[in-house]
Amino acid sequence: MKIFVTRQIPDRGPNLLKNKGYEVVVYSEDRTPRKNELIALLKKGVYDAVLCDLDDKIDAEVLDAAGKQCKIFANYAVGFDNIDLKAAQERGIMITNTPGVLTDTVAEHTFALMLAIAHRVAEADRFTRAGKFKEWAPMLLLGHDVSKKTLGVVGLGRIGSRVAHHAVKGFDMKVIYHDVKRNEEFEGEFGAEFRENVDDIFKEADFISLHVPLLPATRHLVDERRLKLMKKIAYLINTSRGPVIDENALVEALKNRVISGAAIDVFENEPALTPGLADLENVILTPHIASATEETRQAMSELAAKNIIEALEGRTPSNLVKP
Repeated sequence: MKIFVTRQIPDRGPNLLKNKGYEVVVYSEDRTPRKNELIALLKKGVYDAVLCDLDDKIDAEVLDAAGKQCKIFANYAVGFDNIDLKAAQERGIMITNTPGVLTDTVAEHTFALMLAIAHRVAEADRFTRAGKFKEWAPMLLLGHDVSKKTLGVVGLGRIGSRVAHHAVKGFDMKVIYHDVKRNEEFEGEFGAEFRENVDDIFKEADFISLHVPLLPATRHLVDERRLKLMKKIAYLINTSRGPVIDENALVEALKNRVISGAAIDVFENEPALTPGLADLENVILTPHIASATEETRQAMSELAAKNIIEALEGRTPSNLVKP
């Protein structure tokens, strides 16, 4: 069996595949292969499985290039909006992802962003490094408390639930949430309140944390109208997918102080930033690193490899994604 890995990843997964006796070929450059490169490599190599990542756009052309012997594309990510699931199903190719192993890490990063933007940590760091700190001042870089405020969670999956856990257990926050279905068990455990209309989250919350997959229904979920629903003292946090936010509308909202601030790890046209976004002081930008810890990225690598092994040994992978 021969496996192609489209990007250099932590070694636990590739080593697991090699220990099974598989031949593992890793793309030689430390960047995402362009589509025409990936197609050429797949046609040339004749692979039984492909371990891809969220920057690889896996469409019908790429799937066809993989050939009929290819049984699986294992995505090194939780999200799978980079893959044409219907085209994969039509060709009998399994698609898997890596859920669960990164829940705690992404939730931690989400909360780190929330605390950092509310307490103006990044802004204060820039201020201090620039030599502007001359003396303690009562009005210098005033932020907002997080404790006992209202957190609005949009998308109550594994990560959204864990963020809510930290909010309630660690910071005595009130949690309101919106999801496609109500979770009364969650409400009972955390004293959370369900909002059927997502607009109510934007109206009521002091902090809004986004945890939805990228779907046609969630693209530009946060637009100019919903930003204007938010409190002037509110903050927006996004560690889900960039296009969930209309970044042009966000830039205007931040520039005009419609909201207090935002902290985002993902971008609408990633890796490009919407003009004006990087110029603003009331936004924190991190380069899609919410799951970037040694422990988690190794666990993702291992899980992707296990998905491949299950597929190549004739079993249904535990993390099979269905259209």
